[in-house]
Amino acid sequence: MKTITRRRELYISRFYTVSRQQVFRAWTDPKQVARWWGPKDFTNPVCEIEARVGGRIHIVMRGPQGTDHTMRGTITDIRANERFAFDFEALDKNGKPALQGRLSVSFADEDGKTRLSLSTYAEGLGPDAGEMLEGMEAGWNQSLDRFARLINHPSQEKA
Repeated sequence: MKTITRRRELYISRFYTVSRQQVFRAWTDPKQVARWWGPKDFTNPVCEIEARVGGRIHIVMRGPQGTDHTMRGTITDIRANERFAFDFEALDKNGKPALQGRLSVSFADEDGKTRLSLSTYAEGLGPDAGEMLEGMEAGWNQSLDRFARLINHPSQEKA
């Protein structure tokens, strides 16, 4: 079987009416990340983040049908209330890397709000990569919709 090599880049910018500190914390505190990470109707039974350069990030998203999707990585940049970045790989159902890439998020004050700017890319490594890359934009937008509900109304988003 031939391995697929594809690449996808994505840039998303959103505004929030809470402080940069609150937005940054919601990205680096594993308890908060577990409440919003992933597409609609996904849960995160495993969410571990060592919030330091060189620290590990490990998230297992569980889909509505019970399928687990594992992502692991290494934090490459973290500046309190300004930036959070990590290299990652998403694993296929056999535990082999299907995607690898980098995610970078920056936080800035703008017109009395916090601007979150997300930049990510992923390269496909295996046969499941095409489907994963195709769903990247929808998945991140759904994640950020969940993030907005959590950050603006903490009691409305399920743990």
